[in-house]
Amino acid sequence: MNPDRELIQSVIETLRQGETLLTAISDEHYTRKITVAFNASLGGHYRHCLDHFRALLEAAAGGDLNYDHRERGTLVETDRFAALNATRELGEDYAILDAAFLARTLKVTCKTSYSSGGSQASRSTVGREIMYAVAHAVHHYALIGVMGGIMGLNLPAGFGVAPSTLKHQAETAKATASYS
Repeated sequence: MNPDRELIQSVIETLRQGETLLTAISDEHYTRKITVAFNASLGGHYRHCLDHFRALLEAAAGGDLNYDHRERGTLVETDRFAALNATRELGEDYAILDAAFLARTLKVTCKTSYSSGGSQASRSTVGREIMYAVAHAVHHYALIGVMGGIMGLNLPAGFGVAPSTLKHQAETAKATASYS
């Protein structure tokens, strides 16, 4: 596969993991606030991931990327089926994203400082931001996994585990098996 298409495919794979999660849990689990997890819900974390993917997709075609412009408390956060539909739509949109956009330069804005009143900005590319958005989602998926564990859920295998970690685990298992 073309490396640029692989990068786009990584978004689609991440969104498919989200689809698997959304079909494996109940509405109640999706919206339940977990006190020890800063009173957050699975839906809140999941909406946050989709916000990043959506903002990036919108910026890819034209414009700059501002990660601070997100809507909290949307239907995607409180309605599992709305989240599932949004996930599928984003997947379809990324599937048709022209790989030529990956090299496009963006001005990326995001509040990263606790002491500064404003947001910080830096230059990046659509491709680099795809890598960030996927890694960001994987880390939130890991939080979702921990929160699911607190609720006693049995989440899909590998959910919230980084691709590099899964590769390492597979290589370690293979090496261990060859010594046996």
